[in-house]
Formats: sequence, C-alpha cells, structure tokens
Amino acid sequence: MEPKNNLTELNVSDFAMVFEDLTRIFIRLPSIEKLSFTTLSVLHTLSLKSPMRLTELTVNEQVTQSAITQLVTRLERAGLVERRPDPNDGRVVQVHITALGANVIDSRRLNRMTQLSKFSEGLTQEEKRAIASAIPALRRLVELGTDS
Repeated sequence: MEPKNNLTELNVSDFAMVFEDLTRIFIRLPSIEKLSFTTLSVLHTLSLKSPMRLTELTVNEQVTQSAITQLVTRLERAGLVERRPDPNDGRVVQVHITALGANVIDSRRLNRMTQLSKFSEGLTQEEKRAIASAIPALRRLVELGTDS
C-alpha cells in the first residue's frame, strides 16, 4: 500500500503501518535483559502503576489468571517483583515492582535512547523538527488510548 503524501490530514492507515514498523523495531532494540515480551510488559506496567492486584494485571496484560500468577511467581523468584498484602484488605495481594525490576526497565529505556539517537543521525533537520512537533500529539494519543 502506497503512503499518501497529503500533509494536512492524518491518514490512519499510513500512520498504523509506520507505527507498527517502528514498534517492531523499537521492542527489539535493546540487546540487554533478554526477557519475554509479556514479562517486559508486566514490568513496564508495574513501573508505571505499582502496586497492582493480580486481577488488574490479568486484565491489563490480556492473559489468563493462571498465566499471570505463574509469571509473577517467576518474577518474584528473580527479585524483580514482590507480593505484599493489601493494607486495606488482607485477603488481597498486591504486586510491587522492586528496585531491580525498575532497573531493568530503566536500562532498556536508556539502551533504546542510545539506539534511537544513532538512527536519528540519518534524519534531516526538517525530519527531526517534524518528529519533535508530533510528540505532544502522540502523548495525547497515548492518553486517549490509556483512558479507553
């Protein structure tokens, strides 16, 4: 499918295709911390919203309760998360990211920033400005996607 070059309107198809390609590259960039996508997704989620109940993680990560329980157990054994009782309801367990787990996410982000900096060297100043000017709209798009 050929991209449309009309710069006054958003072509959702073009945007989706480019975003998918960029996402595929982006999630594979770090050469450190070789963990599964689901594992990294859980750690990333917890780095933003820790603590969370297992049921919340199940919904957020779109996996089964059994799968999230097994994954959290593995992460706990690795020292990346810990389970603690909910201070408001002793029957409920909350999952907290540990400093080690947060470090995994931080180190991956730093590695990505380094790699993206290298890629951006191939862009023109105009292309860099276009990306920079799109950042507020992309942040807003994330907010809208998160709210739904």
